[in-house]
Amino acid sequence: DTLYHIHTLMSMRDAARAAGISRQFRQSWKFYRRLIFDIEALGINEDGPVDEVTSDFIRIIDHIMQNHSGIGVKTFRLRAVDCYNVQPSYVDRWLQCAITPGIEDFELLMPWLNKLEYNFPSSLLSTERGSSMKSFALSDCTFHSAAGVGCLSNLREVRLYSVHITGEDLLSCYDIVRLKIPCMLSQLKLLQVQDCGMLEIIESSAPNLFLFNYVGRPIHISLGHPTQLRHIEMLSLHDSNMLYSASAKLPSIAPNLQTLFLTSNSEIANTPMVHGKFIHLKYLEIALIKPSSSPDYDFYSLDSFLDGSPALDTFTLRLPAIRHDSILECSDSNSLHPRRLSEHSHDSLKNVKITGFCSAKSMIELAKHILERAPSLEHITLDTSRGRDDKSGNCAQMLQEELVEARRARLAIGRHLEEHVPSTVSLKVVESCSTCVY
Repeated sequence: DTLYHIHTLMSMRDAARAAGISRQFRQSWKFYRRLIFDIEALGINEDGPVDEVTSDFIRIIDHIMQNHSGIGVKTFRLRAVDCYNVQPSYVDRWLQCAITPGIEDFELLMPWLNKLEYNFPSSLLSTERGSSMKSFALSDCTFHSAAGVGCLSNLREVRLYSVHITGEDLLSCYDIVRLKIPCMLSQLKLLQVQDCGMLEIIESSAPNLFLFNYVGRPIHISLGHPTQLRHIEMLSLHDSNMLYSASAKLPSIAPNLQTLFLTSNSEIANTPMVHGKFIHLKYLEIALIKPSSSPDYDFYSLDSFLDGSPALDTFTLRLPAIRHDSILECSDSNSLHPRRLSEHSHDSLKNVKITGFCSAKSMIELAKHILERAPSLEHITLDTSRGRDDKSGNCAQMLQEELVEARRARLAIGRHLEEHVPSTVSLKVVESCSTCVY
């Protein structure tokens, strides 16, 4: 054990020499932890012909990896930047041996003038192999995020240089604090970041980003004004104020946005006036998971999104749970006092659907406002149920108190909204049915 520990503290070149003269060191060499391969570490004359340098580089590494067990590797760094035309089959074989359970530090720098493009085998990052990875770096190769990539739960640092990427996911990487994506990733189209609990900043300069999906608490996000960004999905299941944050920041982040999905667990503050305009936004879907956790939230304040989206065609609002502030219990429930966040009309709005429609006064006011200020409106659906399961198509089951609220909502629609529906608008009221009951 003492000799093994001494061996691990040696540089790779010294460790290899020791293995050549000692049987005990030769045995521990099979489990050497830090495999760092570059021209200097391998003792190759960098001034020689590039073909000769490459040949020596491949021969030495291949010999080392054939004599290594692949067990216990903590660090693997392959820096082939001074070589030319390194065959992918060799690299595949080396990585198969090196990327094993327990690896923490990985770096692969391929030759920038390599004739054969190297496609990194992302399937090597399976749950068992990738779960210990703390640092991951790639250069001058292709990386396609395949289904085989597992949970990189310990990943803290990602460095990508001249890597051909079309779609990338970061899921459950709890220790990453900052994610920075350089402009060299010109082929990056999709960026998905989910449940990276320590993440504080996302900075992307990828010029052709088309879709951005984020799951987590509101953080600082800078996407570098990509002209191709058309679709954003943002979801916060455990923290609040996603709607507040989105209304304040997204217009400047994604000026050409066309589709926006926002899901918030709860909202402490009302949605403010949108800072700027979603000039090209055509589809907006908002879900408020626990409206009962936001008893003071004013649904009418969602008009700020409509007001800031002059091209909006379709607006969908989902409320999976109920609130306990029915307009039917208000002292002035027989009348609604008009109020305006702005005098703008929603000229392009044609389709509106509210699932989980409730009898809260501010909800009734929002629906009435839409009926009065959307001259192009064609269809409005007010669904008093909790909606349907996307997979089965069955109604979402409801508790008894939710069924009571659904009846209140239907009564509020008849009392306060139906008379305000223009003749050119189709109103559809969806009520709970027998299958909705637990």
